[in-house]
Amino acid sequence: MRQTAKSVAALALLTALVAGCGPAPIPSGISDPHEDGNRRRHSFNVGVDKVLYRPASEVYGTIVPPPIRDGVANVSSNLGLPSEAINGALQGRPQTFAQNGLRFVVNSTIGVLGLLDPATSMGLPRIETDFGETLHVWGMREGNYVELPFLGPSTNRDVAGMVVDVVSNPLGLFAESPVPEIATVSRVGRLLGTRYAYSDFVDSILYDSADSYAQARLLYLQSRRAKLRGDQSSEADAYDPYDDLYGTSSQTSGTNDIYSDTYDPYAALGR
Repeated sequence: MRQTAKSVAALALLTALVAGCGPAPIPSGISDPHEDGNRRRHSFNVGVDKVLYRPASEVYGTIVPPPIRDGVANVSSNLGLPSEAINGALQGRPQTFAQNGLRFVVNSTIGVLGLLDPATSMGLPRIETDFGETLHVWGMREGNYVELPFLGPSTNRDVAGMVVDVVSNPLGLFAESPVPEIATVSRVGRLLGTRYAYSDFVDSILYDSADSYAQARLLYLQSRRAKLRGDQSSEADAYDPYDDLYGTSSQTSGTNDIYSDTYDPYAALGR
């Protein structure tokens, strides 16, 4: 109990300290000093998608009925809410903290452990965020563009955020088996289902573009920056296959989470 009180006090102090710091400026250009290496990793990732991820998504989408895919996607979305609630608190955004926390409670109980999504119909849509966005709010700059093996497009800041999100996820730290295993399986299922649903669009980028690396880089940076600006325009809401690095998106998740979430073709393989 004493340790919990100390943690709450530390969180409150940290939030108070960063509340006075402005967010980092959002660049308009592209910093890609390691483009040669990034292109090699991109080619590797496209090969992984071709021989593993795309075929697996076709099998998953063909065999698993849409209602079950929706349920799996909802479970994955629900299990990510505690981490998103904490990031909302760290960003000094009480609505994000409260709404995601309450949504988790509602969908974990009335929604049968997250299989259903009654919270959205109750006016509690998911507010997606991550520690990469938290670092942006705290003033950390974007850094260079990077392409990670298996994981796809990112930036220096988002790589750091991804690591923190993985090691600090409350479910991973405190939940007992089989919750962590369910989180992993449901996330893979959600991403396979989304890859299947947007197959034509993703294929057009990875296999039909004159320069799939440049196209993927542009889509990722535009979408991520629009999300950080809070841009609610149609351009920001447009589907981006590289926006969901580890659960982030400019959209909110509803019942059909598998179709509304943005998609990262490499996230299911390692992220």
